[in-house]
Amino acid sequence: MSDTFDLAVIGSGPGGYRAAVLGALRGLDVVIIERAEWGGCCLNRGCVPKKDWYHSARMLAAQRHFAGRGITGTLSGDLAGAWEHQRSVVGTVRDSYRGYLKHLKVQSREGHARFVAADVIEVQGPDGVETIGATNSIIATGATPIVPSPFELHEGRILSTDLLFDQPPPSGQRVAIIGSGVVATEFAFILTMLGRDVTWLTRSTPLSRLGFSPQALSTLKKQLAVHGIDAQRVKDYESVTLEGDRVVIAADGNTFDVDWVLLGTGRRPFTENLGLECIGVETDSRGFIRRRGTLRTSAPNIYAIGDVAGDWMTANHALSDATVAVDNILGDTEREQDGRFVPMVIYSAVEMARLGMTEDSAEDEELEPAIGFAAFETSPCALGQDEPEGFVRLIGDMDSGALLGGEIIGSDAGELIHLLSLAPDRATALAWLAQGTWNHPARAEEVLNATETLASKWHLEDTIFR
Repeated sequence: MSDTFDLAVIGSGPGGYRAAVLGALRGLDVVIIERAEWGGCCLNRGCVPKKDWYHSARMLAAQRHFAGRGITGTLSGDLAGAWEHQRSVVGTVRDSYRGYLKHLKVQSREGHARFVAADVIEVQGPDGVETIGATNSIIATGATPIVPSPFELHEGRILSTDLLFDQPPPSGQRVAIIGSGVVATEFAFILTMLGRDVTWLTRSTPLSRLGFSPQALSTLKKQLAVHGIDAQRVKDYESVTLEGDRVVIAADGNTFDVDWVLLGTGRRPFTENLGLECIGVETDSRGFIRRRGTLRTSAPNIYAIGDVAGDWMTANHALSDATVAVDNILGDTEREQDGRFVPMVIYSAVEMARLGMTEDSAEDEELEPAIGFAAFETSPCALGQDEPEGFVRLIGDMDSGALLGGEIIGSDAGELIHLLSLAPDRATALAWLAQGTWNHPARAEEVLNATETLASKWHLEDTIFR
């Protein structure tokens, strides 16, 4: 055995990176192991390059207001140029990422990690096999794309989002996007703004499983329609064939003729050849590593975080999991993770963010939900930005005034949602917001307005304005 570490982290995506950094900052001797590109899916093929494209898409979408603002001229999207830009951003972030790990004296290993015992890991690297010891380990190996039948990946023709960012995008104008989840909903907007003719095919209503309110989904649908984007429902895909330079999709007796296809059909956890059977760590029927609320697996010194263990499958959840896992490795008492209270954000024709319970889930826990609402349509800031669509919607407990959940729909929702996640605790979160000081004019003021509306409507003034 060459070296022994306090903490071994397998996987360098957002969860793995956060765990390695936090462990090192708190005094642990850490090694991080990566079999592919440093930074994982999020940095190389997910949230970082996608957010880069989303910024471009927003600028292109804004031009519909140019004339009214006294701005002349038009913009057009260039997907090939956008691909080069994100590639540069990803490279810069990766260099910074690796530099910071080196600064913190986190050791790194390149290769595939496999447990041979709960405290022993083999790393099959480019120069052979190395065996290392680890007092504690965190599995953060992420997930891989699901390719549903009858689709099969084909370079330049039928792509997962991994392939979309691995190579310059196809030149074809007509693209079919398959799926109804986050990735498909985001790319339907992004690729349309970047100049592609999008056919969006779904088996269910977009984002219907994520807990957004009917008002939120209606706002999304209206804003997609502004840009000529509409999801077409299909029950079954009968065949997918490559015919010359075309891809022909047969579904429900109809045919869709496009130049290329992008699959936004979900991901499955990656646990291949990790040696889990050697240490008694189990996976469930969908392949996720089984873990407790503390994120421990059945091996008491091994934790599982992010996509490999939780079906939220967001970078936000992986980052939050990393904090909980490291806290539990170092703490005298153990924390439990509640993924409901980690922000979920969608970057599409309207930005959407939510956390916490829905009204239905609150009632399932025998709580009485109270609603506070404030629309951006009267916000001076939102009106001045030509982006008045959306709202803030808060869910409080009618008895205690605790924050149960909330959603923010509209421009910069992904930033504003942090106002709902940073209070010292959920019991005092609404009181914390009510007592804050605020910039004017700002979109964030609508969070305060929704809080005050909730307090007044449900007679919670004494609880919230304490």
